[in-house]
Amino acid sequence: MLRLPPFRYHRPGTVDEAVALLGEFGTEAMPIAGGTDLMPNMKHRLFTPAHVVSLRGIGAMRGIEVVGGRGAGSATPAPGTEKVLRIGALETLANVAAHPLVRRHFPGLADAAGLVAGPQLRNMGTIGGNVCLDTRCTYYNQTSFWRSALGYCLKKDGTVCHVTGVGRKCVAAHSADTPPNLVALGASLTLAGPHGERIMNASDFFVTDGIWNTRREPDEILTGITIPIATGRRSAYRKLRQRNSIDFPLLSVAVAGDFEETGTVKRLTGVVSALGARPRVLAGWSELAVDGRLDGATIDALAQRAHAQCRPLDNLIVDAEWRRAMVPVYVRRALEELTES
Repeated sequence: MLRLPPFRYHRPGTVDEAVALLGEFGTEAMPIAGGTDLMPNMKHRLFTPAHVVSLRGIGAMRGIEVVGGRGAGSATPAPGTEKVLRIGALETLANVAAHPLVRRHFPGLADAAGLVAGPQLRNMGTIGGNVCLDTRCTYYNQTSFWRSALGYCLKKDGTVCHVTGVGRKCVAAHSADTPPNLVALGASLTLAGPHGERIMNASDFFVTDGIWNTRREPDEILTGITIPIATGRRSAYRKLRQRNSIDFPLLSVAVAGDFEETGTVKRLTGVVSALGARPRVLAGWSELAVDGRLDGATIDALAQRAHAQCRPLDNLIVDAEWRRAMVPVYVRRALEELTES
């Protein structure tokens, strides 16, 4: 049996209290929301905080609502945006997946939330926790005994990345489902820390460091998410995994597009993840699709361009070349869903 290391549990009632506790205990403290990722990682001794700061009692971090005002809450509001959908970081993935406002405006995000793990974990796990999910790797997400036998890795206690064979950079994979959709939809994230509140575009939140792949400071808390609502916007999500009932993605594809009433493409964004340490925006889609129609030939061209840009590493359990071969398949399926919306 894997047991938790000893820790002191704190349950603040406000964001300010939580931030103060994280600041007080520094590197010995970690925030926890649903705990579906942190608890297993603590049992594996990947994290051993002396203080765990629970966020579950903070009511201000809950709620899903449409907020009025041009670009309200967005770091870089989209042109013509009148309203945004605000999602509290403590909303469970089950609530996000089923909520009528999310399903109406952003079906791709709802589908992504509904595909995380299994129903028990979605009832506990939060969208904020999913956005801040730790990266994963075959050589990292193992017990302490397993890792010690191998000699540890660059991400935890070692000096060498067992994927690349060198110690310069960790390439553990970003494995969260909702962030690719947030990036594709132009969402922004609200962070609270000791120096106050700041808003950051979801596309700027992630970095290529597999050890700590976000710009969130350890003493900061993700409190909310805002997504611009635009007329004619469509979204879709596709996820490749070994067991459809529970597994993390081996590849995830999120697409979002703005369309004229005639079906002409005004904007189209594709984001892939689970291939590297952060979600990746696929390049060159505008020149292939914008001002045209999303027909079969265009979808094929976009899928092949995605395939040319994606080269997975052996950081997950299945063959990297097979994962790469699935890129155009899943991109094509996601884009075809946009044409059916």
